[in-house]
Amino acid sequence: MKALYIASTGMNAQERNVEVISNNIANMRTTGFKRQRAEFQDLLYQSYRRAGSTTSDQGSLVPVGIEIGSGVRTAATPRVMSQGSVVPTEKELDIAVRGEGYFPVQLPDGRTAYTRDGTFERDNTGLLVNIDGYQIEPGITIPNTANSVSISTDGTVEAFIGNDPLPTQLGQIQLARFVNKGGLEAIGNNLFVETAASGPAQIGTPNVDGMGNLLQGYLEMANVNAVTEIADLIAAQRAYEMNARVVSGADEMLQATSQLR
Repeated sequence: MKALYIASTGMNAQERNVEVISNNIANMRTTGFKRQRAEFQDLLYQSYRRAGSTTSDQGSLVPVGIEIGSGVRTAATPRVMSQGSVVPTEKELDIAVRGEGYFPVQLPDGRTAYTRDGTFERDNTGLLVNIDGYQIEPGITIPNTANSVSISTDGTVEAFIGNDPLPTQLGQIQLARFVNKGGLEAIGNNLFVETAASGPAQIGTPNVDGMGNLLQGYLEMANVNAVTEIADLIAAQRAYEMNARVVSGADEMLQATSQLR
């Protein structure tokens, strides 16, 4: 009985759906997190009577055929790249992006990753790094004698050095954008890497060509809506229960068939 297999694909698809939703909820307080949603596709159909086939020598056509589907599968889990809420942190090296851009970060293996998490610190040499110690690109060093570090909306980093009454420019923060943000591959630690689907990174200056601007002393929160996620979770649970009931019903029908004398 195909209903057993079809219902099992539905249960498997809703299990994946719940996994995506649970990951969204788990990351509600993750800086710069972008929520995902599960998308589904129906599987192949078996045709018992094809629509449009002839039924007589006079050319009569079948208006509607008989097609039985094989179930459902998880097709994709795209990320929703909408802007998260921006909250103040009172830390001068916290930076939020308001717009399209991503911070380029150099990984230990030499690759470049990209992040919306603007939680930055200084390492033991004064280099501006993320919370894992990976330096942002291009590298910016803040001397120990620097006071009142300021980061403008276009990424210009300035500070007063020693007793100098005029600010010194220390560097320029760059942002990256992609043709297809949904094609980025998440590698954990709030980092993404480019793929063939995302296209190459387009590096530019904040506030220019739609790159977005920077807000010093702020962080972008996750774009997860708790009410929406709970509603989706309830719907996924109900769908799973209905598919499980189909399995039970098909099993009872098989039992009744096996008991025929």
